[in-house]
Amino acid sequence: MEIKKVITGVLDENCYIVINNNECLVIDPGDDFLKIKEAIGPNKILGVLITHSHFDHIGALRNFLTKRSIKIFKRSSLEENHEYQIGSFKFKCIYTPGHSKDSVTFYFEDEKVMFIGDFIFKESIGRTDLPSGSATEMQESIKKILTYDDDIKLYPGHNEETTLKYEKEHNPYLK
Repeated sequence: MEIKKVITGVLDENCYIVINNNECLVIDPGDDFLKIKEAIGPNKILGVLITHSHFDHIGALRNFLTKRSIKIFKRSSLEENHEYQIGSFKFKCIYTPGHSKDSVTFYFEDEKVMFIGDFIFKESIGRTDLPSGSATEMQESIKKILTYDDDIKLYPGHNEETTLKYEKEHNPYLK
């Protein structure tokens, strides 16, 4: 599985293109549709995964809604811990509210990869003071994510990638 990062919009949001066997998933199409489309290249788009609905993560979503063959995965249509398969991609949805009520983490267990939106950042966490954010829910979500394996790579909605092990050791919010 190949993962491409496209930095989009005024808030430098990370959109990810996950590619396997000439098919792809788009995760958090924040903005700059033409940049995202260029990164997709000739790969067939099977679905769009939304970690949460803040504007900087869904700005280009409307460009994908016109194609009926593209499935949209967001919290309102997902069951927690249910395994979803689309094409050769398998992933689970983990509810991780705190930054927002609809925050989810997409876990590709076979690849040991999580797309975490604005839940956790390298050595930090997402804001909880925005509408529908909750510090209490954030703490519950952190407790949940700490039960997963250390060697999982985390792909956040902004800034650089990290691992769960690194965050357990260096992130003051995860202690």
